[in-house]
Amino acid sequence: MSTHAKTLRKNPTPAETAMWRLLFPFRTGSFHFRKQAPIGPYCVDFACHHARLVIEVDGDTHATAQGIRSDARRDTFLVAEGYRVLRFTNADVLGNPEGVLAKIASELATAQPNHRGQLLSEATP
Repeated sequence: MSTHAKTLRKNPTPAETAMWRLLFPFRTGSFHFRKQAPIGPYCVDFACHHARLVIEVDGDTHATAQGIRSDARRDTFLVAEGYRVLRFTNADVLGNPEGVLAKIASELATAQPNHRGQLLSEATP
């Protein structure tokens, strides 16, 4: 999987490049995002393991019947692993970056890591 992830990292779509730029303010703060991160049998577009958040940037193939079924299986696996999944279309990322950024900020606000890298909701009292 890591060879596949490396190949994907070297050949991002325009929307994935735009998403990486949108994630920059979060990456310089408390959150560390990885591009094309392997999680189980899948390679997700972007992952913040501390916040247990996966961000997928979906092209046209995701709107097909097969794409919808495949994404549902993938999302079911990721949720079972404790991740929240945000999906944005290429058109969302390229045409409404402010809305995408607001949604990501909202999701991250509910999972702020503490100084030990644990989520506040998981920290012991």
